[in-house]
Amino acid sequence: MSEPIHTASAFAPTPGVKRPPGPRTLSSLNSALALGRDPIRFALDMWHRYGDIVRIRFLFWQGYLVFHPDQIKHILQDNHRNYTKDFFTLNAFKAFVGNGLVTNNGNSWLQQRRLMQPAFHRKRLAAFGTLITGTTVEMLERWQGFAEQGQPLDIAVEMMRLTLRVVGRSLFTIDLSNETETVSRAVTTLSKLMLEYMSAPFPPLWVSTPRNRRITSAIRTLDTVVQDIITARRQQHMESGDLLSMLLSARDEETGEGMSDKQVRDEVMTLLFAGHETTANLLAWTWYVLSQHPEVERRLHEELEAVLTGQRPSVEHLSNLPYSRMVLEETLRLYPPAWSLARKARAGDCLGGYAIPAKSVILLIPYVTHRHPAFWEEPERFDPERFTPERSAGCPRFAYFPFGGGPRQCIGNAFALMEAHLILATVAQRYRLHLVPGHTVEPEALLTLRPRYGLPMMLKPAEHLQLR
Repeated sequence: MSEPIHTASAFAPTPGVKRPPGPRTLSSLNSALALGRDPIRFALDMWHRYGDIVRIRFLFWQGYLVFHPDQIKHILQDNHRNYTKDFFTLNAFKAFVGNGLVTNNGNSWLQQRRLMQPAFHRKRLAAFGTLITGTTVEMLERWQGFAEQGQPLDIAVEMMRLTLRVVGRSLFTIDLSNETETVSRAVTTLSKLMLEYMSAPFPPLWVSTPRNRRITSAIRTLDTVVQDIITARRQQHMESGDLLSMLLSARDEETGEGMSDKQVRDEVMTLLFAGHETTANLLAWTWYVLSQHPEVERRLHEELEAVLTGQRPSVEHLSNLPYSRMVLEETLRLYPPAWSLARKARAGDCLGGYAIPAKSVILLIPYVTHRHPAFWEEPERFDPERFTPERSAGCPRFAYFPFGGGPRQCIGNAFALMEAHLILATVAQRYRLHLVPGHTVEPEALLTLRPRYGLPMMLKPAEHLQLR
């Protein structure tokens, strides 16, 4: 029996309930344009002016920005069935990834999730450890020439290449080395243009404008790569036990039919994008914050030296590397790659004493909530020790939600953190990364949170750490 959609509880309406505060002079189009130009600045400005729930007009819908952990928990967990992904901006994103696990809002979503869950079981993830560190060491060998010649590398680009190769090898048992540049360019193009399109969807994608032609060209490029992967595997009749094999061998319980190429394509496209883009950005921001905080960097290297004693990192080492894990968690707090989430209210509800009408668009912004001073002391300061068990014990669950939450929490969160942890340890064994002096760094909120101008960094050998 399906769960009810709650319209009462702690969020029950009261007589004379008011609408949330918000700007009166900002039109629906201007709100969308402001979100498109600089969504982070817009969200921060609305929060500082109006508080934890802000009413705006967003294109054709009533919109609400929600920043408080209690209301976020209500939306993503307690009353999640009332808050769906069935709204225009997500439908636009479907033009890119199709009806995969992230975008599916229908009855088949749970079946898809159950089908894919075994691929992300912790025991299976542990087997990926050697693959991740091996792929990272291959990258480090290529870096050696840059280090010897004192040439900078754009670490944001390097992390994209690395995580794309990792997701190809681990989830699909293929080497995407030859497709890395093609896929990276197409994903970058779509990240920029799809957010612009979601904010101002005029004209629609089927109208041949320069922007729309660039979007459809990038989608076709990725389609070709993905379809080649699927076709090659079907022709090989190879059972490798990876996620792609699971998708291709899946059968409908009633009809016995397998997934169509379209269905498999949508899942592969979703995982190809989500499986490398977010982790790459987490790592890029991690190298940046380490370069800006020498004391944190020193403690990280001391931990690696003491625990690894020169050995290549493995999954078994990770539990003994708590400080490096906390560095990643604090980076996720300040620079969450999935910087926003959106939902649409099916029925009217009440949040924080405010009435929320049916069909309202709800925007959750982890980038802002992760800086909420009611839950984070000195929120702009980079402090990995916030995540010690003692200090994090009293923090509300949804004051920190870099992977979302509730039933639709990211299926790959454990894989992403394990991968990032191993890559961080493997690279830091050999190098310290220092930002090129004078380079401007600022976040760019596209589909994920990227460094706007890249991250050119110099490679310095890590002292006293030798890889064996």
